[in-house]
Amino acid sequence: MSWMRGWLVLAILSFHFSISYAQRIPEAIEYTEVYDFIEELTTDGVISSNAAIKPYTRDAIARMLAEAQRKDSLLNKRQKADLQFFMQDYALELDTLPTYYSYGHRHVTQWITKVSNLSLADPSLHILTKDKIFKMRLRPILGMDLSYNKRGLLMHRVYGAEIQMDIAHHLSIWGSIRDNSWSGQGIDGSKITKPGFLNNLPGVQYKEANYGGDFSDSRGGLSLYMWWGSIGVQRERIQWGDAQHASNILSAHNPAVPMVTLQLTPCKWFQFDYFHAWLPSNVMDSTYYYSEREKEGVTGREYRPANKFMAANMFTFMPIKYIQFSFGNSIVYAERNVQAAYFIPIAFFKSLDHLLTKGLGSENQNSQAFATITVRPTDHLRLYGSFFLDEFKFARLKKSNPEHNPVSYLVGFNWSGWPVKGLALRGEFMRSYIACYTHSIKVLDYTSNSYNMGHYMGDNAQSIFVQLSYRPTRSLRLMLDYTCDTKYNSYDYIRRNISSIIAQKPFSEKIWRNDVVNFRAVYEVFNNCYAHVDVTYNNARAFVPTSARAIGEDRGWNADGTSMELAGDELKNYYLNKYTPVYLQGANVTFSCGLSFGF
Repeated sequence: MSWMRGWLVLAILSFHFSISYAQRIPEAIEYTEVYDFIEELTTDGVISSNAAIKPYTRDAIARMLAEAQRKDSLLNKRQKADLQFFMQDYALELDTLPTYYSYGHRHVTQWITKVSNLSLADPSLHILTKDKIFKMRLRPILGMDLSYNKRGLLMHRVYGAEIQMDIAHHLSIWGSIRDNSWSGQGIDGSKITKPGFLNNLPGVQYKEANYGGDFSDSRGGLSLYMWWGSIGVQRERIQWGDAQHASNILSAHNPAVPMVTLQLTPCKWFQFDYFHAWLPSNVMDSTYYYSEREKEGVTGREYRPANKFMAANMFTFMPIKYIQFSFGNSIVYAERNVQAAYFIPIAFFKSLDHLLTKGLGSENQNSQAFATITVRPTDHLRLYGSFFLDEFKFARLKKSNPEHNPVSYLVGFNWSGWPVKGLALRGEFMRSYIACYTHSIKVLDYTSNSYNMGHYMGDNAQSIFVQLSYRPTRSLRLMLDYTCDTKYNSYDYIRRNISSIIAQKPFSEKIWRNDVVNFRAVYEVFNNCYAHVDVTYNNARAFVPTSARAIGEDRGWNADGTSMELAGDELKNYYLNKYTPVYLQGANVTFSCGLSFGF
C-alpha cells in the first residue's frame, strides 16, 4: 500500500501549492492600466514578468502585485497607492474580498452568510465561500466613446456582462459578451477598422448594419490547473513577442479565436506555452456547400468557408534575473480536418509538415519560426527585440544573391522611473520584408478573419513608435506619443514568380504613410472604470511609385485578379482607400472622450 500513500502525499502537496496559484483566468490585454503598471515595476527592478506571453492570468498578476507589496520599500508614495488600488481588483485571487475606495477612504460593503461572504464593490458582485472552495465575480460592461474631426462625429457604444468562477482551486470558468456598435454622420459605414486598414485598432467581424459598424465580442473558456501548469479551452486575444506598441509575432490584432491551450510553469526560470487554434479563413470552399430551397422548384447552394487551423509553441527561459529568452514555431494549415500531429505540443511543425506532404508531392502548409529576447542591463532600463522568420535561407544572405528573406524584426526600449518617478520613455522600431506573413495559397496566409496576425503593417513596411508617459498621481496617466507608419511597394505572392518578387529592393518607394501625434489622459476612476480624453493629429497620404511596375506589384487589380495599371491620382486614391478609413484620410485633428466600465 506504499504506492497509495505516495499518491496521497502527492495529491496533498499539489493541492497545497495550487492554493497560491489559483484562478487561471486570462486578464484581457485591453486592461492597459494594470499591464502598464506591471511594466513599470518590472523595468524598475521591483518584480519580474514574462512580457513575451500575454495575456497574463489573473493569478499571475495577483502574485506579481503581492511580490511588489513585499518590496514596498522600493516603491514611492504614488506606486504604493497604485499597488493598493490594483490589489483590490485581484482580491479574490488573494483569497479575500475587495473593498471600495473613494476620496482616499475605504468603505466595505459586505454581506456575511453561513456559507459565504459577498462583496459589492465597483458595481461588481464578488462571492467567496468561507472554505474558499468557490469564488465568483459578476461585472457589468458599459461604455461610450465620442470622436470628432472635420469629417463628422463618430459614436462607439458597448454594453455586456462578464462572469468569472473558480472551483476547488483546480477549475476556472469564465465568459463575457460585449455588444459594440459604431455610428456616424454619413461616414462610409463608420468602419475605422477592417482587414487591409493599416492601424493598430483591434480587428472585428462586423454584422449587417446599415447605420455603421455593428459587432459583438464573446470570450470565455475553461481551464484545469495545478501549481505547475494548466490546460484549457478558450476564446481570447493573445500576444506573443515583447512589444509596447504592436508585436510582430502575434499581435492580438485579429479577432479572438477558439483554441486549446497548454501552459507549463514547473519552475521560476522556465515557461512553456502551446495552443491549437481554429481560425476563420474567410475563404469559400467550392466543394463544401449546403443545398437550400431558394424558391419553388429551384435549389441553390450556400458555400461554406474553408477550414483553417494553427498550432504554435513558445519556450521561455529566464536563466538570470536580467535576461529572458523565448523561441518557438508555428504552422498555419488548411486540411479537411484537424491534423493530430500538430497536437504534439513540443514539436518542430515544419518537419512534421514535410513528413505529411512531401511524399505526396503536394504543397506544404505555412510554417513560421520566431524568437524574442529581453535584457534589463540596469534598473529603469529594459531592452527587447523580436524576430519573425516566415521563410529563411542562408544563401540569401550572400551579397551576390539579390533575394531577401521574408522576415520581420522589432527592437525597442523602455526607460522608466529615473530621474523622475512615474516618468517613462518608450521607443519601438519594426521592419517587415517583402512577402512576410503572406502565401501563394490564400487560405494559408498568416491571417485570421482576413486580419494579419503579425504586425498590423504587414510586409514591406516600417513602423516607428515613441511615447513619453507620466503617472503624477494614483490611477492617472498622461501620454504623448508619435507614430510614423510607412508602407512601401506592395506585392502579391505569386508562386512561380516569388524569386523575382523577393529580389525586388525592400523599402524602396513608399506608397502610403501616416504620421500620428496623440495626447491621451486616462484616469481609472475605480477598478476597470476608465475616463479618457484624447487629442490626435494624423496625416494619412498615399504616393505614386516612379519606377516601372514589377511582377506581382499591386497597382490596382480587376475583379478577376488581373492588373489594372492605375497611375497618378487614381493610384493614390486606390492606396489611400485600401489602407485608410475615410474618417482618417488626409490631415485631421480628432478630439475623443469616453467613459467605460469593464473596458
